[in-house]
Amino acid sequence: MQMDASIGGRLDRLPLSGFHWRLLGLIAAGMYFDSFDIYIAGTVLAAMVHSGESTLGQNATFVSVTFIGMMTGAWLSGVLGDRFGRRFCYQFNLGIYGFASIAAALAPSIDWLIFFRLVMGIGMGAEIVVGYGTLSEFIPASWRGRFGTILNLIINTSLFLSTFLGWLIVPQYGWRWMFAIAGCGALFVWFLRKSMPESPRWLASRGRAGEARQIVERIEAACGGPVDRTASTTASPTREFHANEADDSGRLGDLFSRRLLTRTITAITVLVALFTVNYAFVSWIPTFLVKQGHSVSNSLGITALMFAGGPVGSLIAFVLAERVGRKWGIVLFSLVCAGFGAAYPFAQSAVAITALGFAITAGIYVLSSFSVATYVPELFPTELRLRGSGLANTAGRAVSIVVPYAVAGAFMRFGIAGVLTLIVGTLLIQALIVGVLGVETKQRSLEAIADAAASSPALQGSARTAAE
Repeated sequence: MQMDASIGGRLDRLPLSGFHWRLLGLIAAGMYFDSFDIYIAGTVLAAMVHSGESTLGQNATFVSVTFIGMMTGAWLSGVLGDRFGRRFCYQFNLGIYGFASIAAALAPSIDWLIFFRLVMGIGMGAEIVVGYGTLSEFIPASWRGRFGTILNLIINTSLFLSTFLGWLIVPQYGWRWMFAIAGCGALFVWFLRKSMPESPRWLASRGRAGEARQIVERIEAACGGPVDRTASTTASPTREFHANEADDSGRLGDLFSRRLLTRTITAITVLVALFTVNYAFVSWIPTFLVKQGHSVSNSLGITALMFAGGPVGSLIAFVLAERVGRKWGIVLFSLVCAGFGAAYPFAQSAVAITALGFAITAGIYVLSSFSVATYVPELFPTELRLRGSGLANTAGRAVSIVVPYAVAGAFMRFGIAGVLTLIVGTLLIQALIVGVLGVETKQRSLEAIADAAASSPALQGSARTAAE
């Protein structure tokens, strides 16, 4: 018996419509509050130290449990999302995060706040994995990369809002209101998301073809009526799935099988590299500038100008996502960032330092848009998509815990040149591994990308050469 093999093809042939934009909005809203809560930590912790409610040691514990929670959430979301579905997982983790944020606003002490932050971290880490993975399964192949970059851009604007609201609210009304805003916002989005459908691709991978077809038919109607299902598509044809394949939900060990090992290595590489470079440069640049002799005020001003490169990088990624592609985009901008990073230690004037910092920041955000937002979820078949993304995110979060120590050690021993050597080396390793092992995903259906992994190594290599 064969199940419906056209689910992915029908979704990819749909014209872009209000349905896709509403889906983007609902996913972006949940991830926005997730990111918002990550960025309010600095403001909240500073206020608590000032008021005597916390110490520097307790603040460090707060930051550490955030990373531990996010790492745990990334792992759990992969297991739960592939087992119980995307809809269950994104509602479950957003509910956990929302209620924990409300509890944090009412925390009687810093110790309780640290505990609630650990629970919040689980929801925050899960949201990143499920959000990007779910979006990729609905958006047509010709727009999938661009939608990932839009989602990435929306999420990263939360840095400005969290900082601005912290400046307005915390001095007048206290730090608790910041958690209350995040929690109420998350729970409001949770209510709105109840209208989101389950991923038809996931349903089909579980053998629930009837449910998948019903959802696709509703989506087709929302996009303007039935479409011509015999129409051609820029993506490769979808393969026929058999019932015994559909019933196989996939196992974690499959990520390390001969079929998917190179995909797993590639996904882990790009997220470890992204988190390493991001935390090594973006989080430490104000400190570097002060150590180089700039005043605190001047350092913050230069940093603000540098970080304006973030939105520019996301816009560059939007333009190039379906032209250059994700694989070669990551390789290209890894080399571009490495070049700017190598030049940075030789910059002497404030203008040169700012310009190079702006360029590096823009490049990092291009890599973020290509990798975590788009490329990693595309690499894995539907039955393993969230497990693969969750594993890669878990590895990236684990590395981000030790990056501050590596950066501090490199700076103390070799100065800014030592830190930039760490960054440039990471980028070059990423370019090499993605260039050799990576597969290009632009304009290809998720089923066709999965088919390439299912082919024998010899056929996979020849198919990749022909496609690229």
